[in-house]
Amino acid sequence: MRSILKNLAVWVAALGYFVDIYDLLLFSIIRVPSLESLGLENVFDSGLLIINMQMFGLLLGGILWGVLGDKMGRTRVLFLSILLYSAANIANGFVQTVEHYTWIRFFAGIGLAGELGAGITLVSELLPKEKRGLGTSLVAGIGLTGAVAAYFVAHLFDWRTSYFIGGGMGLALLGLRVGVFESGLYEKTAKQANVVRGNFFQLFATRKRALRYLRCILIGLPTWFVIGILVTFSKEFGTYLGIDTPIDPGKGILYSYAAIAIGDILIGLLSQKLQSRKKALHVFYGITLAGMLLFFTSSSASMLYFACGVLGFGTGFWAIFVTIGAENFGTNLRATAATTIPNMVRGSLNGISALFLYLTAQTDYLSGGIWTGVIVMAITYWAVSGLEETFGKDLDYQEV
Repeated sequence: MRSILKNLAVWVAALGYFVDIYDLLLFSIIRVPSLESLGLENVFDSGLLIINMQMFGLLLGGILWGVLGDKMGRTRVLFLSILLYSAANIANGFVQTVEHYTWIRFFAGIGLAGELGAGITLVSELLPKEKRGLGTSLVAGIGLTGAVAAYFVAHLFDWRTSYFIGGGMGLALLGLRVGVFESGLYEKTAKQANVVRGNFFQLFATRKRALRYLRCILIGLPTWFVIGILVTFSKEFGTYLGIDTPIDPGKGILYSYAAIAIGDILIGLLSQKLQSRKKALHVFYGITLAGMLLFFTSSSASMLYFACGVLGFGTGFWAIFVTIGAENFGTNLRATAATTIPNMVRGSLNGISALFLYLTAQTDYLSGGIWTGVIVMAITYWAVSGLEETFGKDLDYQEV
C-alpha cells in the first residue's frame, strides 16, 4: 500500500506540474490575440510587462511557498499553490483591461511558484535514492506536456475559455491530492523542536552555503532565456532574420515544450546511466548551444521552428536542475531551496530581459539576442563548475 501511495505522489506532482506549465505558458501562446482583443496595437511592450510581472510573482511566491513547505509540510503547499493558481486562471478569463490582466498574472505567478518545488521535494524524499532522478524526471516529463496541451486548447477555444479550462483542471486535481501522504523525512525533522525549519535567510548564513545556493540557481538560466526571450519573441526574431513567413510564437512553444518533455525524461535516464547529474547537464548544455546556433542562423520558418525544438530538447534539464537544488540542502531547508531555486530562475527573466533590451539598444535586435545568449551560457558554465556531484546522495540530514 505504501508503494502505491508513493506512486500516487509522483502522479499528483506530475499532473500538478502539467497544469502549472499549462497556465505558465498559456499567456505566451495567446499573448497577441488576447491583448489585441483588449484594444492594444503595441502587444510587444504590454506583453513584456505582463510576462515580467508574472515572473516577479513567481519570484516572490517561490520564497513564500518554500518557507511554508519546510514549516507546514510539502503536501499543504501543493494544495494551497494549486488552489491559488487555479483561481487566478479563472479570474483571467474575465479581465477587461490590461491593468487587471497584469495584476492577475502577478497573482497567478505567486500560485504557480509553489507546485514544482514542493512536488520535487516530496518525490525526492519519498523515493529511494536509486530511483530519485527517474521519479523527478517523470514528474517534469509529464508536466511539461502541459505546454503542448495549452497550444491545442488555445487553438480550439477562445482565449478566455482557455483560461477557464486551466482553472477547471487545477480544481479537479485537488481531489487527487487528498490521498497523498507527507514525507517521512519532513515529519521526522518537524518533531525536533530544536531544528530551525524554513528560514530563508539560513540559505545565506555562511559564504559557502550562499555560494552553493547561487550556483544552483544559475545553472538553470538557459531555460528561461530560451523560452522567455527566444521562443516567446520568435515572431520578432523571424522578422529581423528576414524570414518572409510570419512566425507563430505558439507553434514555437509547442515544438520547444514537446521536445523539453522528451529531454526531461531522457536526461533522467542519462543521469542514471552516467551515475552523474553534472555530466548529464553538460551534454544538454551542448545541445542548447547547438540550438542557439541554428536559431540565429535560420533562413526559413521551418528552420526556426526546428531550432525551437532543438533548443527545447537542450533545455530539457529542468527536473535534474531542480533535483540538484533539493539534493544540495538538508531536510530543514530543502523545500525552501527547491522551491525558491526554480522560481529565482523564472524571476531572472526580468534581468535577462533588461540585459537583452540594453544590448539591443547598443547594437540591434539580432545581435542583442546573440550576446545575451553568450553571457547567459558563460555564467551557467561558471556555476556548474563549482557544484559537487549529488547523484545517489543520502538526503537524511539537516543544515546547521
